[in-house]
Amino acid sequence: QVQLVESGGGLVQAGGSLSLSCLASGRTISMYGMGWFRQAPGKERECVAAINWSGSSTYYVDSVKGRFTISRVNIKNTVYLQMNSLKPEDTDVYYCAAARNPYTDVVNRGYEYRDWGQGTQVTVSS
Repeated sequence: QVQLVESGGGLVQAGGSLSLSCLASGRTISMYGMGWFRQAPGKERECVAAINWSGSSTYYVDSVKGRFTISRVNIKNTVYLQMNSLKPEDTDVYYCAAARNPYTDVVNRGYEYRDWGQGTQVTVSS
């Protein structure tokens, strides 16, 4: 099992940027797809962005396309989410997750992920 720790959340004004990091420990994540999810109270968890094990394929939910960028540095066992042009509706707790199976293409459904971080709060003020 891998432990995932997110960092980089905080409070930012609309139009601003934040950079989230997800550091994995316990085992390498280089063979696994990774994803960033968000969940507001009372809402279902949503996959915001995902990346396959090699970094060659990515997925973005329509609402963040052109504004968010997911990347990974396998040698650092770290995944990143660069968030630009933030909007108040991006306010959520953001979770990092590691896919259940190795060497798969990018996956964006929650059940396809096994390991989850504790989340980091992102708040965008208007």
